[in-house]
Amino acid sequence: MVYRLLIECRDQIGLIFKISEILYRNGFNIEEQQEFVDREERKFFFRAVVAGKMERLLLQRQLAKKLGKGCQIEVVSDRKKRLFLLATKEAHALGDILIKWYSGELPVELTGVLSNRENLRELTEKFSLPFYYLPAEGMEREAHEREILKILQPTNPDYIVLAKYMRILTPFFVEQFPNRIINIHHSFLPAFIGANPYKQAYERGVKIIGATAHFVNNRLDDGPIIEQDIIRVSHQMDWKKMRQLGQDIEKIVLGRAIKLVIEDRVFIHKNRTIIL
Repeated sequence: MVYRLLIECRDQIGLIFKISEILYRNGFNIEEQQEFVDREERKFFFRAVVAGKMERLLLQRQLAKKLGKGCQIEVVSDRKKRLFLLATKEAHALGDILIKWYSGELPVELTGVLSNRENLRELTEKFSLPFYYLPAEGMEREAHEREILKILQPTNPDYIVLAKYMRILTPFFVEQFPNRIINIHHSFLPAFIGANPYKQAYERGVKIIGATAHFVNNRLDDGPIIEQDIIRVSHQMDWKKMRQLGQDIEKIVLGRAIKLVIEDRVFIHKNRTIIL
């Protein structure tokens, strides 16, 4: 059996030795390992891929006994994560996820796509996935989200991906999935917000554009950052060309973020991430 071993605790002498000793005594082989010490916080982060015959929870209990109180230890089975996608009308982010999933590049189980517009139904159904249309007009925001939950919760997703879902989620909804909602947006915020940020950026003569993928919390676009990237632009490009390049960056960054998350490489400490 192959597991991902995730440990977060206060840094102390001998942690690697203690972990390795437990793994060795129980016949586990370490196939991959990364660790990081935050010296300011005196926090230790550890991720390993291990292979052995011991049952997952028994290994977790032995590690907890050896490392002592205050350590967060997870032994995660190597399985496909379940993702549910929310979108509105832009196709680039959703389409990229669907193609990567269909080709096997993204080893996840997609459980459905929900949108407050009909625009992306045809695209979704080309991949034989259920498409749920739930218009928001005339509904209070929380009431609309309760209807989303009725559709979403039975699919039991590990993560929800906002593939350019253009509605702000309320604290009520976010609290249902702490650190399990992934969002993507352009990196012009807070300078260029509202309608058509690429046109605003063009009019200001920006020299770089980019994208940020992050977990959603109750502060707008302020959750822990998972992945970012940029590309240089010039005055020779009009805003439509800049938008095209920006959308390319958005789908690349979102794809990388999803890959990091489904491989259990992302630790969250306060409002930032440690990627191992």
